[in-house]
Amino acid sequence: MDNRTRTRSIPYGQHSLDDDDIAAVVEVLRHSPLTQGPKITQFEEAVCRFTGARHAVAVSSGTAALHLACLAVELGPGGRLVTSPITFAASANCALYTGAAPAFADINGKTLNMDPQGLADVCARWKKVDVIIPVHYAGLPCDMPAIRAVAERHHAILIEDGAHALGATYPHGGRVGNCSLSAMTIFSFHPVKMIAAGEGGMITTNDTGLYRRLMRLRSHGINKLDDPVMNTARANTDGQPNPWYYEMQELGFNYRITDIQAALALSQLKRIDLFLARRREIAETYDAALNNLPGITLPQRAGRAYSAHHLYPVRIDFKKLKTTRCVLMEKLRKHGIGTQVHYIPVYSHPYYKRFGIHPEDFPQSESYYAEALSLPIFFSLTPDEQHHIITTLKGLLP
Repeated sequence: MDNRTRTRSIPYGQHSLDDDDIAAVVEVLRHSPLTQGPKITQFEEAVCRFTGARHAVAVSSGTAALHLACLAVELGPGGRLVTSPITFAASANCALYTGAAPAFADINGKTLNMDPQGLADVCARWKKVDVIIPVHYAGLPCDMPAIRAVAERHHAILIEDGAHALGATYPHGGRVGNCSLSAMTIFSFHPVKMIAAGEGGMITTNDTGLYRRLMRLRSHGINKLDDPVMNTARANTDGQPNPWYYEMQELGFNYRITDIQAALALSQLKRIDLFLARRREIAETYDAALNNLPGITLPQRAGRAYSAHHLYPVRIDFKKLKTTRCVLMEKLRKHGIGTQVHYIPVYSHPYYKRFGIHPEDFPQSESYYAEALSLPIFFSLTPDEQHHIITTLKGLLP
């Protein structure tokens, strides 16, 4: 494929819609409630079946899921949350939303996930760590047994950030989201994620108490399910429940997802095995073509059997190749190839400067950030398009 025959620019990520997805949304628009209707419950139940978790709570975004998960375990002022610096800012911002302090554990340079020994060192540095959020970066599951061992030693609660990892499996068994080693797992349904809902998120848990609280927090803190009422005088007339009555029992948020979004995500979930298989095929094709190229390292290659392959990150030694990332990305763009950098270390954002975090404390994160580049990977990427990406990249490298 050359510039004359290509019909589109290739983004780094893209959703895939079919006629069934469109029909599912149209059906809601024509015949169902647009919000707080049955599609939300159906979607939650489907995610439970898929992941193996006991409960699921659908929310408006992955960020909302992180926020509510922190609130549900009562993280707040004086608390501390540890996460990976190589992630989207939301993984750390959720601590700030509750008034807690963020901290970071360095990554492993090969997996790009939180390093368990680095986590242990960070936890030992602080008198108290309340919550740990390991991020399954690019869809590759973290070493959860090792991270769980650290969390137990420090009496910290584990919340998995699975925004990249719907459909990924743990080496020790089961799918990400089954919460076998954590209190909760969160997912994102942003359009470039494994399944799309436009925007949307989910929290899975096996803890019924957390589930009930998440249900309240999602909708203004108003009583849900069969929560007992607190103000019985207003709740009843002559000993009978008032059918209109509800009460706000704690401070919550409007983090509800719509039935429109849930219908789209539910339809997409039916094809997730196809999405996963195609992404793995793309990743393995890149592996075969790019392995052993001078100046390029494939950091997550050993985890192909477990990853959801949300991203395909490579490490490029730009200094060795005597070029810069900006120059390479621009040349690829001119050939119709979109790339991205995932991610700017969270501690280096201007807002986080106030926390006095030193980049030199995170040598693996700094090294990876200097070399990181995400190549296109998504379900509808064609073999010809991938061939164009590979041959163009090879041709541009010195």
